[in-house]
Amino acid sequence: MIEFTLNGKAVRVEVEADTPLLWVLRENLRMPGTKFGCGKGLSGACTVHLAGAPVRSCQLQVGALAGQAVTTIEGLAAVAADSARTLHPLQQAWIEGNVPQCGYCQSGQLMAAAALLAQQPKPTDADIDAAMSGNLCRCGMYGRIRAAIHRAAELQAGAGGTQVGVQMFDPAALTTRGVA
Repeated sequence: MIEFTLNGKAVRVEVEADTPLLWVLRENLRMPGTKFGCGKGLSGACTVHLAGAPVRSCQLQVGALAGQAVTTIEGLAAVAADSARTLHPLQQAWIEGNVPQCGYCQSGQLMAAAALLAQQPKPTDADIDAAMSGNLCRCGMYGRIRAAIHRAAELQAGAGGTQVGVQMFDPAALTTRGVA
C-alpha cells in the first residue's frame, strides 16, 4: 500500500512499487488528463508536479512517492469554498490565446508552464524557452504557448483584470515582444 497526496487529497494505492506513476494515475486513480507520450520521459506529455517541481510521471516509480505531494492537470485549477472551479491563469490564457491544436501535449505543457510561473512570475522569452524545452508539441504551437505564458504572467500579477469569463486576446498583439 502506497500513500501520497494527489491534488490536495490523501490517496492510497495497492500496486507494485515499481509501477510508473503515469499508469497509476490513469488506470488506478482514473485521472486521464496526464498523457502517455513516449514512455521514455522525452516528450513531456506526462508532466506532473512532485512537491511543485515538474517531473515525468512515466519515469517516476510510485513507490518513491510515499508521503509526497503530486499535482496533475486535474488539480491545477483552484476549487473555491463553494466548490466552483476557478481556472488557473495559464488555463485562462490558453483558452484566450486559442493555444491547443490537437491538444494532446497540452496537459504537460500547462504543468511545465505552471512550475515556471511559480518560480519565475515574470519570465522572459529565454526563461520560457528553457523551461519548456523538454515539452514537445507536434503541432508546432510554440509561439502561442509562449504568448499564453506571458499572458498568464499578466493575469497572475493582476494586470490582466479579473476572470469574469473567457475573453479572447490576439496573440499577434504580442509581436512587440517577439513571441508570435
